[in-house]
This record gives sequence, structure tokens and C-alpha cells, in this order.
Amino acid sequence: MVCCRPCPRLCSRSSAYTLALGLGFVTLGTSRILLLKFSANAENKYDFLPASVNLLAEAFKLLFCLVMSLRVIVREGRSCKELGCSSGHSFLSFLKWSVPAFLYFLDNLIIFYVMTYLQPAMTVLFSNFVILTTAVLFRLVLKRRLSWVQWAALVILFLSIVSLTTGSGGSQQSIAMPGIHSSPLSTPSNSCLLYTQLLEQMRNSSASESWVSSLPGQAWRDKMVEKLRSLGVGHVLLLLQCFISSMANIYNEKILKEGEQLTESIFIQNSKLYAFGLVFNGLTLGLGREARGLTLHCGLLHGHNIYSLGLVLVTAALGLSVAFILKFRDNMFHVLTGQVTTVLVTTLSLFLFDFRPSLDFFLQAPVVLLAIFVYNASRPKDPEYSLQQEKLRVINGEVFERSRGDGEELQRLTKPNTDSESEEESF
Repeated sequence: MVCCRPCPRLCSRSSAYTLALGLGFVTLGTSRILLLKFSANAENKYDFLPASVNLLAEAFKLLFCLVMSLRVIVREGRSCKELGCSSGHSFLSFLKWSVPAFLYFLDNLIIFYVMTYLQPAMTVLFSNFVILTTAVLFRLVLKRRLSWVQWAALVILFLSIVSLTTGSGGSQQSIAMPGIHSSPLSTPSNSCLLYTQLLEQMRNSSASESWVSSLPGQAWRDKMVEKLRSLGVGHVLLLLQCFISSMANIYNEKILKEGEQLTESIFIQNSKLYAFGLVFNGLTLGLGREARGLTLHCGLLHGHNIYSLGLVLVTAALGLSVAFILKFRDNMFHVLTGQVTTVLVTTLSLFLFDFRPSLDFFLQAPVVLLAIFVYNASRPKDPEYSLQQEKLRVINGEVFERSRGDGEELQRLTKPNTDSESEEESF
């Protein structure tokens, strides 16, 4: 195409895929935050079990990846044993996926409780702390280089988020919004009504309270809860989620791309990941006494509404988009693209959730976004990362036209790296 000659990089299939991934991730991420708010009841709590949303989402992702994996195996003439554990070595490789699956399980569960404490706009703004945790793990686990300017930008980012957290930057606490909530899709059965009434009586009974208070260490736990409340439960949970999320994404990217896994189908890899995710969320519903009772007497869809069912589909699609980003891009693309979500959610919160930011918010929030821009603009060239990305393009048939099929691209990829960067410029 003649129009693509002046800027072949913008017209390449790789650039189109990157743009599609970014737009899809932003759209799904924004939709998820909104649906988390809309699916809550008038008291800003959830009538359904949050683990049921994650369980259904994991089931949808696993089913999709299994179908695509079978398609890949049939097309390439491989054995279906590759999906299972045919040997001790393959079983150990299979177990590796349990680590990110467990971290994602915690991440997807914590966000429900964060949204009950904080406004959506404050949630997405404070969640930028994940850039700091991801950058540190990026350096420690994946050995990626960060320049001094990037470290300075991260310090500014951290101080700005702390200032927003402790300052008066708008109404931070989440409030229930009447008129936007949907009623449950199904009417509870008599068995369900009896069980929920019994459960409510047990919660309110004075005997139960005195029994709990007599447990060893309960006074210490009560003090810890009060301390967390004084610090802000929403902020503490969000910091915990940022750390868990960055660990999950870093570890997932590492095993997605290490060794022979770089050339493995993403659908086969994700089938193993989502199988563990299904197990962890299923155990949450099965081992918890209250959750197990509600599931048995009222069903898995108890308390669900039209928004929560939409949340299931959006959560599943968002998980798949993150997997593609980690496989074909990287973690920093993931967290930096999420800043568009921050802007969109903050803007929508002004109209949908009665979010009234103060002057402090308008002064401090741009500093967060500016620090993120400086971090991204001062990103040093990483020869190892560039080499890995070129290998992915070759594997997927997306080599640049300049190679002309004469082996130039392959020679460039296999050529030893001679570029070096001084320790004074980056570490």
C-alpha cells in the first residue's frame, strides 16, 4: 500500500494489534469499574457472593481457551496430552500456573470490597500505586532497566498519591446512589428465605457475639480492625491489591515468555491458568460456611442482577485481554494503558456518582498523570526486551517488510547483542 510507505510502523499488523489491545483493555477496564458500582445494592453492598462472579468468569475463560486450544492442537497435529500432565516434569510445569492463578483470585476478590469503601474515581486514581510496585518487581524479577529519571518519576508518583490519600482531594468515601441499582433477576425460594432469615438471626444474636468475644486473641483482632479503620480500610485494601496485582502480572509474564513457553500457544497456557482459577474460586464457595450455605439453599446466581451478569462477561473478557497484553506486549504497557481508564472513570464519576472533587484534587491529580507521562517518556532502550519482541513478531509472521524474506531479520535476531548501557544511566 502506497499510503503506508511514509510510516510503515503505523501500518504494520503488530501496531494494529497493539492499538486493538489497548482500546479493548481500556473499554473493558472502565466498564468493569462502572458495573462493580451499579451491581451493588442501595446500601452499597452486594446481594450476591463476589466469588460467584469470579467463578463464572473463570468458567467462561476456561471454556473459551479449551476450545481454542483444541483447535490449535488439531491444526498443528499435536497430542491432546499437552493439555494435561503426562509426566512428572509436565506436572511440575503445570503447577507453576497455580501461583499467578491464586494471586489473580485474591486480586479479583479484593476489588469488590475496595469499591464498597471508596469512590470509583478515587479507586482508579489510588490504584496508580501499582506502577510503583510493578516497576520495582520489573527490576527485581524480570531484570528490566529503569533510568534515574524513571525512579524520580516513581517517587513523585508515590508522594502525589499519598498527598491525595491524606488530603482533602474530594469525597473519597463511597456512597450509595439511589436509582441506578437493579433488582435481583430471580425470586428466592422458600428454602432460601428460611436460610437467609436464620443467617440474619445468627448474626444479630447476642449469644453469638458473646461467644465470638470470648475467643482467644479476639481482643487483639478487634484492635487491629479499629486500627485499619482509622487508617482507611479502603486505602489499605487497595494498597494490598496493587501489590498482589503487580506480583500476579509479573510472574505471569515471566512464565508466559520464559524458554520454550515463548512459542507456546497462549490458549494452551491460559487453559492451565484458568483451571486453577476455577478451583480457587470454587473452594471459596465450598469451604466457607456462609457461602456454601447460600450456594446450596439459594443457588449460584442468588442475588445477581442484570449488572452483575454483565460484570461476569466483562471480567472474563478483561482477563483475556490482560493475558494477550502480557504475552505480546508487557506489564508496563498494561499499567500505563490503564491511565486512560483513570481519566475516563474520573470524568464519568462527575456525572454518574455525584463525585465533587475539590480544588486540591484538581491540583494533585494532574501531578499523578504527569509523573506517569515522565516515567513512560524517559523509558530506556532494553536490548533484551527488544530482542524478545522481535522474536514474537517472527513467530507470529509479523516481521517488518525491510527483511524482504532474505534472512536478514533472523540474522539480526540471532546476532549477539553489542549494545551496552552504563550504570550511571540506569540500574
